[in-house]
Amino acid sequence: MLGSRKNVGVVLLFLLLALPGARLGAQQITRIAVIDLQKVILAYSKDGAAFKEFELKKAQIQAEIDRMSDEIRKLQVQKLEADKAGDRQKALKLEGDLYQKAEYIKDYVRAKQAELDAQAEKLSSSSDFVQLVYKQIQQLAEAEGYSIVLNLKSAESVVSAVVWYSSMIDITDEVIQALAPKLQ
Repeated sequence: MLGSRKNVGVVLLFLLLALPGARLGAQQITRIAVIDLQKVILAYSKDGAAFKEFELKKAQIQAEIDRMSDEIRKLQVQKLEADKAGDRQKALKLEGDLYQKAEYIKDYVRAKQAELDAQAEKLSSSSDFVQLVYKQIQQLAEAEGYSIVLNLKSAESVVSAVVWYSSMIDITDEVIQALAPKLQ
């Protein structure tokens, strides 16, 4: 009887040690990769100049938005100073100017974003090459077991959506190498 209790204890100990491992084995680890899609496209695309032009336009628009935002900040400081000084008339005028500039920048951003979206759509849909790139990314990601691939330089945002990444997960060069034989 003592022997069977000892066996039960050993079995329970085994189960307790084995179960956490079983739970870990059942969980799937999400693997994420990043890619500099612009670098891939510029490496092979005949439309490389068009992509460079798009990036330049995007940078120019962002510079103009930054300039207008600085003007708004300066007006806000002036309005605060007018409020502190008790100059109600000047504060009201500055408030009107602020409203007009804010509306203008909002309209400007909306119009320029629409232009960029249209240009990006044209670039991405006009080329069989871009479709080949996306297919290659999908094949490589599936073969390597990645759950998601993030673009480091997203066309929708001037600021990258990726704050930090390990260079170990960057598959940009692998995609470029995998495309080489298909484009010759």
